[in-house]
Amino acid sequence: MSEAPKSESDKPGGGAGAAPPQHSARQGAARAGGPALEAMYQLLLWLIPTLEKLPRSQKFLLGDRLQVEAQGVLDSLICATYTRERGAHLRAANLGLEKMRFGIRLAKDLRHLDFKAYEHAARRIDDVGRLVGGWLRSDRAGPGRAVSSAEAADVTQA
Repeated sequence: MSEAPKSESDKPGGGAGAAPPQHSARQGAARAGGPALEAMYQLLLWLIPTLEKLPRSQKFLLGDRLQVEAQGVLDSLICATYTRERGAHLRAANLGLEKMRFGIRLAKDLRHLDFKAYEHAARRIDDVGRLVGGWLRSDRAGPGRAVSSAEAADVTQA
């Protein structure tokens, strides 16, 4: 009779000392969105507490709308990471980022955000946008295919 494993590390494939699971090339390619996904996550970590400081009159209107839009962008990036048809999800993320740009600008113009917070948000949104745009261009190019300048211009317009 064999004994049951005594600890988590004794179990096959488990424990802190166990080798990480092997991922297929497909899984590695799917995680190419990592930088965009991580940048958006970091933006949300900063944005949520910042929006909590909005005046009550706007916290549940403008603040909630910005938070929902930001979480929608994160959702789109997660979907793009784990599906083959990334284009629609990446374009949805770009559209959400554009909506966030206007919402953040509106909060600044209404003096609910100081300039420093606005500048930080705008830079972070632009960073995520650049990462998403690059991901979209590389996805359109596919393996071994160059992206034409017309396609690259179309991505920046999206």
